[in-house]
Amino acid sequence: MQDTRAPRESDLYAPVKAYLETLGYQVRGEVGPCDIVAVRDEAVIAVELKLGFGLAVLYQALDRIPAVDLVYVGVAVPEGRRAAANWDAQRRDAVRLCRLIGLGLLAVRGGTVEVLADPAPYVPRKQAAKRAKLLGEFGRRSGDHNVGGTTRRPRMTAYREDALACAAVLAASGAMQGAAVRDATGVAKATAVMRANVYGWFERAERGRYAVSDAGRAALAAYADVLAARAGSAAGARAGSAARGAGAGSAAGAAGSVSGRTGTAPDRTSARSGPLSP
Repeated sequence: MQDTRAPRESDLYAPVKAYLETLGYQVRGEVGPCDIVAVRDEAVIAVELKLGFGLAVLYQALDRIPAVDLVYVGVAVPEGRRAAANWDAQRRDAVRLCRLIGLGLLAVRGGTVEVLADPAPYVPRKQAAKRAKLLGEFGRRSGDHNVGGTTRRPRMTAYREDALACAAVLAASGAMQGAAVRDATGVAKATAVMRANVYGWFERAERGRYAVSDAGRAALAAYADVLAARAGSAAGARAGSAARGAGAGSAAGAAGSVSGRTGTAPDRTSARSGPLSP
């Protein structure tokens, strides 16, 4: 007869116990506050069991860390098609979260146990493209013009600053060719910015020539502080460039003091291997 009762956390115990025993551990259930405690030689492991992954089991698992060497979370893989799909979508983030906080993760499907993560220091893989994009946006801004939580005016971005710079030149000089605006502002993509006209600050005076619109003039007044900061930043950059040129000789000599300081990147493969991994 088919078992139609709802699954229980206790259903996870037998397969996890059997798996740990195949690795040479002695296993006991409900030892103190722990669902499972496994001992092999001097190594002590605790496993917290839950039908679903969530904060409740993570809180319990974190509470076990001071008493044992390693802590794992054991969760049931749901049976239904939709529930299994939800788990598959959540699985990657669950693994990453467990690694981040130093926990292991076991997935239990029927009588099978799969080790998704062993407890280890979390070493995220850096993504150079995302870092470059973030630092590019940071570097292109003239200053800190956004206050967290405020909604008084739209967020200032490097693109919005570029558009303001173009509008300021047009307001001062009248309609101009895109190349002339580029040269006057230092905005490499000035023509593209004015052509796209994302904020409605520009008007096409004639083919290849742009002028500032009424909305653009209003923006110049609203963001006068940003334009002032941008002008100051540009002046500071020019002064710094001149100073660096004057001190190039001394800088060349100082460079030797930091050359040769190389390091070895962490071995992510060894960091992620653990006692329960195959």
